[in-house]
Amino acid sequence: MPSSFAFRLLSKDSIPDALKKAERYRLLAEPDEAESVCLDILQVDPDNQDAKIDLILAISDQFNIERRPRVELAMKVVGELKDEYQRRYYEAVVLEREARAHLDLDTPPVLVFLRYCEAMDRFAAAAAIRPPGDDSAIIRWNACVRAIRRRQLQPGLEDVEFIAAWAREGD
Repeated sequence: MPSSFAFRLLSKDSIPDALKKAERYRLLAEPDEAESVCLDILQVDPDNQDAKIDLILAISDQFNIERRPRVELAMKVVGELKDEYQRRYYEAVVLEREARAHLDLDTPPVLVFLRYCEAMDRFAAAAAIRPPGDDSAIIRWNACVRAIRRRQLQPGLEDVEFIAAWAREGD
């Protein structure tokens, strides 16, 4: 590959501006661009927690296009977060976004329900150790409850073979 196609490194003093750009790209519904900016930041500052959080969100913004292996990648980055609360919270965010992506993929309702419940368990765990004044996990819990009620999702035994196959896919 010609050297003109090699990645170029950002300067460390440009990181705050690059983080703003990543957020802007997400707001403009260009998560792949936001992901690219976050990867540029992490090239020069591998422990940048803000870039990792933005990367998790940018990756999970793309679940409706490509779910696997994107879910695993997002969870890997979640595991790199230093703060226990943030790890719990963003793990739940990834699961909630995966549940929403399943709605667009015509996944059986029981599986969507189970994924929302899994996310809610993680939001509850995050809420238990949340910092004072941060009710983000509670807000997301409530959003999951509303999504379940709005779509009338519930546990059931329908599509048992599909559920077993889906569970094996996650292994």
